[in-house]
Amino acid sequence: MSNLIKILHWSPRILGILGILFISMFALDAFEPSLTIWQQMGGFLIHLIPSFILLLVLLIAWKREIPGGIIFLVLGLVLSPIVFTLNYNNNHSVWMSLGIIAVITLPFIITGVLFIASGLHQKKRNP
Repeated sequence: MSNLIKILHWSPRILGILGILFISMFALDAFEPSLTIWQQMGGFLIHLIPSFILLLVLLIAWKREIPGGIIFLVLGLVLSPIVFTLNYNNNHSVWMSLGIIAVITLPFIITGVLFIASGLHQKKRNP
């Protein structure tokens, strides 16, 4: 396997893992000193639901690159206007909202495109 093929194979997987870890960091806001440990753990698990869904999509994409890549791409594209609208309503700044989209949803769009490219390359190489 050449280096370019290895990069095309592993880059969506690594980017997907890093994106999920980044999204998971937002679950840490569930820990507040005024809550009991069980309330904190419940809130933490609820905040991790998006990460669990993304992890499931990553597992699908790991085994079946093209369908998984399409799911990542659709998730990123569908969530972009939602994230933009929510952030624009809070901060009333187009540029800040676009920056937040670039940080939160763009990695999953890129991951989807890379999984699709890797899957198509794999199909072309092994018909």
